[in-house]
Amino acid sequence: MKKRGLRKKRVGIVLSNKMDKTTVVRVDRLVKHSLYKKYIRRRVKYVCHDEQNQCRTGDKVAIIETRPLSKMKRWRVTQIVEKAV
Repeated sequence: MKKRGLRKKRVGIVLSNKMDKTTVVRVDRLVKHSLYKKYIRRRVKYVCHDEQNQCRTGDKVAIIETRPLSKMKRWRVTQIVEKAV
């Protein structure tokens, strides 16, 4: 039996859920500058597959890397960590 590689996991905030079964999730991270040793905030937007259309704007969600589902979708929403108020 062939072993599957490790999939990347991220936690981010839903920016948009206007598409059908698709959300845009922003993931923030801190990166240390190599020369100045100061922490810099980096942001990446991922287009994610949301099968049940559960996510709402402002929700904190966990996403996982998956096979290409469309031109831009390579991530899936696994769970909603925190609902938006």
